[in-house]
Amino acid sequence: MRTISKWLVAIAATTALAGSQNAQAGFVGMTRALGPMVKRISFSNYTLPPMAFTQFCLRYAEQCKPDRVVFRGGPVRLTSERYGDLKDVNEAVNSSIAPERNTEGLAGEKWLINPSRGDCNDYAVSKRSELLARGWPTRALLLSEVVTAWGEHHLVLVVRTSTGDLVLDNLTGQIRPWSRTGYQWLRIQTPKNPNYWASLGNRNV
Repeated sequence: MRTISKWLVAIAATTALAGSQNAQAGFVGMTRALGPMVKRISFSNYTLPPMAFTQFCLRYAEQCKPDRVVFRGGPVRLTSERYGDLKDVNEAVNSSIAPERNTEGLAGEKWLINPSRGDCNDYAVSKRSELLARGWPTRALLLSEVVTAWGEHHLVLVVRTSTGDLVLDNLTGQIRPWSRTGYQWLRIQTPKNPNYWASLGNRNV
């Protein structure tokens, strides 16, 4: 029995190590692939936030508070654990909310966290909420309004990391550099205060 137990422990340890090495290898490959291709978002003039965002802050006031620690600025260091957070949250939220188009226009826009059914706005704010709950700083999680190639306004979550500005999007399961989405970029939350929005200096990339 002792011999069998030792073999089982050894097999389990080997399997766990292999899984960890594969995950780490995937992360390293990802960062190497993104490194030379990522350019950062350039913030331009301040602009008005979307009207639905104002209503969102009235409903979820805690989601609109700036970081308490202001001396630690800049993007978040993207470790394998952090990248795992992004993948887990992106996949979980994309699969947990059933897509439902807003047919009422601006009057019908309601940004809700974790509804059973919703549109792009609900996906984006739900991902941001979950990452905040996991300890990500507000300054790194920026909601952004874009226009798709087919002319629709669309909301995504931009995550500012040491590897570059990455996009979590309900239209794809891939986490992409912001400059490789094919979107026209309109406005985005600012890192210092999520209540202030800005236009982008490089809108078409």
